[in-house]
Amino acid sequence: MARRRKKLHAGLDAWPGYVDALSTLLMVVIFVLLVFVMGQTLLSAALSRREHVLEKVQGQAAELARMLDMEHAHSHDLEGQVSTLQSQHQQDMADLATQTQAAAQATQAASALSVADQTRITQLDDTLTDLNLRLSALAQALDASQKDIQARDEKIGDLSGKLNAALLDKVNELSRYRSEFFGRLRDLLHNQKGVNIVGDRFVFQSEVLFPTGSADLSAEGRKEIIALAHTLKTVAAHIPKDMPWIVRVDGHADRQPIHTAFPSNWELSSARAITVVKLLVAEGIDPHHLAATGFSDYQPLDSHSTPEAYARNRRIEFRLTDR
Repeated sequence: MARRRKKLHAGLDAWPGYVDALSTLLMVVIFVLLVFVMGQTLLSAALSRREHVLEKVQGQAAELARMLDMEHAHSHDLEGQVSTLQSQHQQDMADLATQTQAAAQATQAASALSVADQTRITQLDDTLTDLNLRLSALAQALDASQKDIQARDEKIGDLSGKLNAALLDKVNELSRYRSEFFGRLRDLLHNQKGVNIVGDRFVFQSEVLFPTGSADLSAEGRKEIIALAHTLKTVAAHIPKDMPWIVRVDGHADRQPIHTAFPSNWELSSARAITVVKLLVAEGIDPHHLAATGFSDYQPLDSHSTPEAYARNRRIEFRLTDR
């Protein structure tokens, strides 16, 4: 009997060890998921900014190409003028040759040229000299234009390289401030239910900030936004003045029809975003760095028709990005 009790007692002692092992495994899984989410966030931010930079560079490259086409057109016009002058010169030379031949025939017929013929030959010589001078000037102008085009091409290439480097520096710098902003918010709100990170956005479920169907912040919601404002001011103090950044506040609703003072979910989502922006301004955030947008129910996180899906889709999102 004592032996059976001893075995039973030994079996019970092993149970806490199993619980500890399962707890450790659960913590490891949570840690791995957290690392994965953070990696996805950073990758999404980098890709989004890189696409924006590529669009700007492509636009500037198109403008530079247009300027180069204009220079080529101008060079083509100069070449056309030179060709015209050369044709005129050839015609004048042909006329001079004809007149010279006529003069030679006249010389054979008479012992001396008349004064009028001598004057005419002198005029033709002067005309030929003038044409040669004009042709030389045009050739020099064409050569200078070609050198100018080459210098501009080199300058364009140098400016493109500098622009790409500057844009890359701005991307990396804004990404660093975005990471700092999200990190501070994560530390501040890590225990808050209904607050999550989705991609490069910080998401508050609407119930955390607003009563159902209302655009007026609850007392608890005001505390959350004020805390967020203090964090944003701390981060903004380190962002350079010349960096064009904004915090975009996006209001989202679910697809259920509403029966309140708002005609539709468009007005409700927009009014909630504007309410949050006004409180941020009141807490000292520069309105030049804020934007309020309403998406109604057209950007859902969950497409299911369940109370849980509707709750996920009713949200306010914060995104630190460039203008």
